Amino acid sequence: MSSELEPRSGVAAPRRPVRALSRLAGVTVLAGVLVASASASAAAVAAPPTTADAVTVSAAPSAATDAATRPPRTTHGPCAYTETPDEPAARPVPLPPDPRRTPDRGTVRVTLSTNHGPIGLTLDREAAPCTVQSFLHLVRKHFYDRTSCHRLTAYPTLSVLQCGDPSGTGEGGPGYRYRDELPTDLPPAPTDPTGVRRLYERGVLAMANAGPDTNGSQFFLVYADSALRPNYTIFGEVDAAGLATLDRIAAGGVAPTAEDPAPVDGAPALPVDIRRAVRSHHHH
Repeated sequence: MSSELEPRSGVAAPRRPVRALSRLAGVTVLAGVLVASASASAAAVAAPPTTADAVTVSAAPSAATDAATRPPRTTHGPCAYTETPDEPAARPVPLPPDPRRTPDRGTVRVTLSTNHGPIGLTLDREAAPCTVQSFLHLVRKHFYDRTSCHRLTAYPTLSVLQCGDPSGTGEGGPGYRYRDELPTDLPPAPTDPTGVRRLYERGVLAMANAGPDTNGSQFFLVYADSALRPNYTIFGEVDAAGLATLDRIAAGGVAPTAEDPAPVDGAPALPVDIRRAVRSHHHH
């Protein structure tokens, strides 16, 4: 994402099968937390960040209402989902279930029905069991229904659609956070001679965050091979029909603004609405 990167080569890496996602288990989209002031955050979005990759969750305005009266609740299982009283839920939802044995085998299918067509997702429990459990909880609670995908990036080294915030601002989440489940063996990004950034391949499904262990509800879909620090949890992949939908959205580009008539990071020019997110109950 940074300006020092060379243009990525046009050679796409061979697709890995879903089973390989257990080894890829950590796509994150790192974005520097954007500051609250409108002018500063507009500037942060307009220019490619030089010190951070760019899939972030913006900082929500602080709303520490009852934070002082009681400590945040945390679930008792291995995932330890923790309330974030200073960042209340964009849409009310309870903490996810957190059984003593988190399901960590097999895959689960979820379909995002959008105004541009379906985006089918295959979630990999082995790669990121706590992430998959939270995502399925939010699907079950209709958290993602009638939401928009607020961010499209079209950098040569970062090509993603970011979704999962019911407020549509990039600041909203589910009112809880949980730990990273990062990938450990992603190949180096061919566009980064320093070797720091890794390859998040076309088709990867990963969590956006605002720093270590701040996963919530926002996620990103990679529509072209991207170079990111391996700080984002990868928890599944997009199917062929979903990639065709993403390609249509990406072809529309990023919506121009008064400050930037030809942006490469911002709201999609073709608004993207997730009408429903539905789990398929066929077992895999």
